[in-house]
Amino acid sequence: MMMRNLRRCLALAVLAFAGLTGCGDRGTDAARRLEFDDFIPLYNHYIRNWLLAQQEVNAGQIAGLERDIASAGGEERELLELQLEQARRDAEKWQYRLSLGDYLKITTLDELPAGLAWQNGMDQPEIGDPRAKKGGVFRRYIPAFPPTIRPFGENANSSFRGDLYDYIDMPLVNAHPETIQPIPGVASEWAVSEDGRTLYCRIDPAATYSDGVPVRAIDYLVRVYLMVSDNIVNPYSKQYFREEMAQFAVYDERTLSISLPEAKLYAPYIAGSVYPAAPHFYEQYGPDYAERYQWRFPPTTGAYEVLPEDIVKGASITQTRVRDWWARDRKYYRYRFNPDKLVHQVVRDESKAFELFRAGEHDTFLVTRPELWYEKTEIDPVYKGYIERVTFYTRYPKIPRGLYLNVTKPPLDNLDVRIGIHHSLNWQKLNEIMFRGDYERLNALNEGYMLFSDPDIRARPYSVRLAREAFARAGYTREDRDGILMNDRGQRLSVSVSYPAIPLTDRIFSFLREEARDCGFDLRLDGGEATVVFLKTTQKQHEMAFTGWMIQPIQPDFYQMLHSSTAFDEKGNPKPHTNNLNNWARPDTDRLSIQLRNARTIEEMRKAHRELQWIVHNEAIFNPAYSVDFIRIGSWRWVRWPDSETTKFSPPLLYDPHESFVYWVDEETKEQTLAARRDGTTFPEVKKVVDDYRLTSPGARSEEPELPAEEEAAGGE
Repeated sequence: MMMRNLRRCLALAVLAFAGLTGCGDRGTDAARRLEFDDFIPLYNHYIRNWLLAQQEVNAGQIAGLERDIASAGGEERELLELQLEQARRDAEKWQYRLSLGDYLKITTLDELPAGLAWQNGMDQPEIGDPRAKKGGVFRRYIPAFPPTIRPFGENANSSFRGDLYDYIDMPLVNAHPETIQPIPGVASEWAVSEDGRTLYCRIDPAATYSDGVPVRAIDYLVRVYLMVSDNIVNPYSKQYFREEMAQFAVYDERTLSISLPEAKLYAPYIAGSVYPAAPHFYEQYGPDYAERYQWRFPPTTGAYEVLPEDIVKGASITQTRVRDWWARDRKYYRYRFNPDKLVHQVVRDESKAFELFRAGEHDTFLVTRPELWYEKTEIDPVYKGYIERVTFYTRYPKIPRGLYLNVTKPPLDNLDVRIGIHHSLNWQKLNEIMFRGDYERLNALNEGYMLFSDPDIRARPYSVRLAREAFARAGYTREDRDGILMNDRGQRLSVSVSYPAIPLTDRIFSFLREEARDCGFDLRLDGGEATVVFLKTTQKQHEMAFTGWMIQPIQPDFYQMLHSSTAFDEKGNPKPHTNNLNNWARPDTDRLSIQLRNARTIEEMRKAHRELQWIVHNEAIFNPAYSVDFIRIGSWRWVRWPDSETTKFSPPLLYDPHESFVYWVDEETKEQTLAARRDGTTFPEVKKVVDDYRLTSPGARSEEPELPAEEEAAGGE
């Protein structure tokens, strides 16, 4: 009891220097209302008990596997031995985690290891263009108003959260968007432990939130509390912090460490990807969090904030550049985040949005789709040089855009039905007709990770014969009066596809439906408003869902999409609010998903990743749609893009160049252009291709990404 009280007083003392609480007057302080100080011992106790339970289960697994191996042979024995190897590896992991002590640890600098090799990442090429100018207003459209501006919790994972948070917030350690080397974020220095499991960080002394409050090491523990609390609906985050993070330790105001359960490739990015949470903002955090904070933008470490007056519900959201942003003069950030304001206007109809762009009301427009590039942009503002067109080749992993088949919904629980559906959807012809042959057929889930993906996987082609043969194996052998196949119980071969209903997707699925009918398959269209479809799919109420996840470069992840823990709850019901839209659960994919997450070498990661890709392909649970390795942008000539020694238009490891925030608004050029438009003056037409970063051929790369020295030593190529 005395030791617990001592630890608690130490926790409160350390929290006091962070401005959270104190050992004296606790009548109205933020920590009491936040209940963070009570959370630390409770969560530490929970994690320890969970680890002990996992250790006990693991010991039973090892004993059982050893018994089974003794009497097994052939392929069965090989599989059991692989399982035993993983179980023993898990045993070491559980023991290591228990040896660390408290999951959330508050200590002193005396416990900081000596001899750490601190680095600052300042040897990488600059990002952006020194010619960039600060100021001006940048205007774009968004097709739907977000359901919330909260960074986490129910409905927070909308398509707009990237613009609000993901592309702007500063993690502890960032990845350079071309070299994939670590560069500073909130941390000005970092070091990796000798065993490769722990990242030590020193917070930049100048780092503050947008309201001027300094960022403290304790704020990262507050973030854990917010993300794992029962006050939010976010099972993935709870699972991630419990299973993928081993410890958060605070040494003083500016020093912390984050430990991983195992040594991993890219450890600085994984451990350093955590964001802080401003405790003074969340002082009213509780069970009503979702409603109370629905439209409140938290203090940010990034360059842009959303002020209350700039939320016009249903109409627009404006981001304002943080006054005296702490990183404004830092290398890698000083030539970025240039406009004073970013205005996002809701325009639900794309044609109307394009007309606003054509009129100069919006500054840029993505014109990657062929009808936009070849037809819509053949207009006077382009011919007269007011609007400039650029094709920019990226190196971003291919968005897993396609149909996610819910295998708990009959007849999708039948493999032959799923294979038949793959052969029934004519994505090839769709590309030729609708996309003018400019796009490519996506071949696999998580394709395009240059070091890890398997280029030998090819998507199943459209084939009436192969489709009908597969449907026949599933028992669908006769046609009804409409030509749709039925089984011997008179059940029609009919499956619905849920998708956000915009003109493009309506045309896509109307086309695919007609082609599928020739195969005897009825593709029912279930298009709806984007937010409604998003809620339906996250509730696992769909049969097939059309979507494309914003995956991250560097390291692929299958866990959130395929692990059984993200498919079903303890009662066996489909688990809502996870990214496992297939409701897929199988021991081999569980094992491989974990191996992929915990891989220590390039080869180990590559092997697990490719096996998972083949399982997804062979089981036909994901129907790949189309992909494109370039972005086409129309910009009014006052929007300038880099052409510097280090950055050609944009860094390449980005899905959309807007995400890099390297553009700027040139007010003088804007005045000149508007005046020219009034008096009829013209400029040369601009239509250029930026292929400095282009891959030499599909599945190839012009150069291997360079690996950090410690990763090469761990087994890199």
